[in-house]
Amino acid sequence: MSGATKVKLLEGALRTLTEQGIAGASARTIAAAAGVNQALVFYHFGSVDELLAAACRYGTEQRVERYRDRLDRIGSLAELLAFGRQMHEEEKAAGQVAVLGQLLAGAQTHPRLASATAAGLDLWIAEIEQVLVRVLAPTPLAGFADAGGLARAVSASFVGIELYEGVDARGARSALGALDQLASLVAALDDLGPVAGRAVRHALRRASRP
Repeated sequence: MSGATKVKLLEGALRTLTEQGIAGASARTIAAAAGVNQALVFYHFGSVDELLAAACRYGTEQRVERYRDRLDRIGSLAELLAFGRQMHEEEKAAGQVAVLGQLLAGAQTHPRLASATAAGLDLWIAEIEQVLVRVLAPTPLAGFADAGGLARAVSASFVGIELYEGVDARGARSALGALDQLASLVAALDDLGPVAGRAVRHALRRASRP
């Protein structure tokens, strides 16, 4: 029963963030969304901030698990970006983009929530890094591109685009189009052949030297 109550509170916290935002996330509102007594918030988590932090981790783990099989089947950067577009639409429809926006807003003034939000994003980054290592391996960028740094850049781009879309949908579509152009560039480099590929690698290494 205790485990079931904790899950209710975690899901209630996420529902509250979606419907009422970080400003409306109190022990009373979360408990009401979970259908339990608000004293259980403090019994199981100690504070509302601790509950929100746990809900961030719980929600991210659920979302990553939902998409893991699809991520494992991605075979190119273009497919990764196409997946990102599809996931964005699905997450937006499910209210998860709104939750992320509220978590990022709350993280500016709540250090505990900031660390939990960063840890949640790291779960996504780890998955994307694995995909990038795999899809870049046969390209001239293998051994040159920092897959970890690139995974963070891709993740940050999509987070930014998700939030930006709310104020400028056309600009967000333009940003996604620019990412598609990057995927096309990588594909073109991959089609150059082994001799040209070696030349590209050599040029990239020279350009990266201090």
